[in-house]
Formats: sequence, C-alpha cells, structure tokens
Amino acid sequence: MIRIVIADDHTLMREGLKRILEGDDEITVVGEAIDGFSVLEQVRKGGFDLLLMDLSMPGRSGIDLIRQIRTEAPSLPILVLTMYEEEQYAVRSIRAGAQGYLTKESAGAQLVTAIRRIASGRPYISMEVAEQLAMNIMAPEKELPHQQLSNREFEIFNLLAKGKTITEIGTQLHLSVKTVSTHKSRIFHKMGMHSLAEIVQYALAHHLLAPFEK
Repeated sequence: MIRIVIADDHTLMREGLKRILEGDDEITVVGEAIDGFSVLEQVRKGGFDLLLMDLSMPGRSGIDLIRQIRTEAPSLPILVLTMYEEEQYAVRSIRAGAQGYLTKESAGAQLVTAIRRIASGRPYISMEVAEQLAMNIMAPEKELPHQQLSNREFEIFNLLAKGKTITEIGTQLHLSVKTVSTHKSRIFHKMGMHSLAEIVQYALAHHLLAPFEK
C-alpha cells in the first residue's frame, strides 16, 4: 500500500485528487496539508510514503519548501503537482529534490502512474524536462537570463510578470516590502532589464506565465 499525503490549499483540488485515487486499491490518502507549515508538520510526524504537493501555498512554499523537506526527510519521495507549466519550475523542482513533476491539467490521466513510478524509486518527468536537465549539465554557460535567478528571485519574477505589486508579493510570500524590493532590484540587474514591461515581455516570449490562475 502506498500511503499519500496531499498538500494543496484548495479544498476542491484535494477532494478531486482523492476521488482520482479512490479507484486504486494500492494507494491510500492518509493525510492532508493546506500550507507550508502543515506540510512540515506532516513530514515531521511521518507515517506516509509519498508527498503529493502543490508549489504555491500560503506560508513557506515552492522550491524552498522542497529543499526544507529534503533536509528533514531525505528519503521521502515528492511529486509536485502544480498549475505551472514545466518551463517554469520543473527543472528547479527536480534540482531541489523532487522525484516528479506533473501539471494539474495532466493529473486525471497520469497521476496514478506517476505515484506508482515514484513510489517504486524511479523519477517521473517528461522527456523535455530530462533533456533540459541534461543540457544544463552539458552546457551551463548557455543559461538564459531567467535561469540565472535564484529560486526566490524566480518566484518573485513570475509574480511581477503576472502584475502583482510589491506589497501583494510580500503578503503572498510572507516577506517584507523591503526584502521584495531588494529581490526585484537583483532581478533587474541579473536580467539586464529596467522596467516591469520588459519582465512581462520576456515572460511571454519564453512561455513562463501559468496558463490559468489558482
């Protein structure tokens, strides 16, 4: 039996995922988490075999949360299930320690297969993500500007591209306005940009905006 904890701040999404998994006799949901803090509580409590987690939740979330989980539970398999397309966070998630990455659009058809694969000790990523990981290893000097950003900077970059204000970003990520402003300045510097319009144009050109909002 594969024991799962589902981490997503939307009740409807958690219920939908449970319905998908109900039809499999070898998978059972033993816990839920609604934010980064409750995810860590579940991890510290233990008693499950795989964490199915969204990247965007209140409190600590995203790549930083994966890294924290990996520090506290090095052997716990993590499957990221998110609205973000692979171009945005897949490689960063795998590098941080996730074993798989799946978009919510694909969940109905691929979720059970992904869980079974990861629970057996194998990764679950697309061929495109595998190729991107390989290219990053073979030719790191060819990184695009956004690939030079830290995980936190990339998270803020995406929120800026979506039109979020500094105050809104600070509230969502539980950061001070000053800290967000500092990250924004670093983003502009690293990417050689001077305006939010350039950020938006770049994000659109490189398909870095999510197809829909939560």
